[in-house]
Amino acid sequence: MTDRPDADLPADLPADLPTRDIARALVFDPANRLLLIEYEAVRPIDPARPEARGFWFMPGGGLEPGESHEAACRRELSEEIGVTEVELGPCVAVCDGPFHLFRKPRWARERYFVVRLASDAVDTSRLAETEDNPVRGTRWWPLAELAASAERIEPAGLAELAQRIASGDVPDQPVRLDWQNA
Repeated sequence: MTDRPDADLPADLPADLPTRDIARALVFDPANRLLLIEYEAVRPIDPARPEARGFWFMPGGGLEPGESHEAACRRELSEEIGVTEVELGPCVAVCDGPFHLFRKPRWARERYFVVRLASDAVDTSRLAETEDNPVRGTRWWPLAELAASAERIEPAGLAELAQRIASGDVPDQPVRLDWQNA
């Protein structure tokens, strides 16, 4: 994480909320399913359902000092899903804002890249070692199920973006996504 004295951050950002630059991947298999990781939130996601703490996220993580978003994305894919030889597609989305579902709340500045795998074979044996929050599992989501799901998927709009990309409409410029009241 970096300190937050960046000019592009909101003036009302809490002083104790660190900034973290993050690279994530929309990982598609040959059937155009999207790979997501389920994490356990540190607080209830829905106050009306205190037992509801699971949320789904793309593979990825924070940049190390001097690392580009692209290099971080490749490293994180290796660490989390055991994929080492990957062609990174374009940055298709950004999501910037406060995120409070992880153990360490942060101002997250996330960049999302497209990755298409030749098969659905991934190795998640090292995934839990690198994460702050408990990992509940991974799943290849058919896009229609993802769009219809009542599960908490972060960020908002991810299912629609994945459907757009799978249909061949890859954004020329990154689209802006938002957290779901995180």
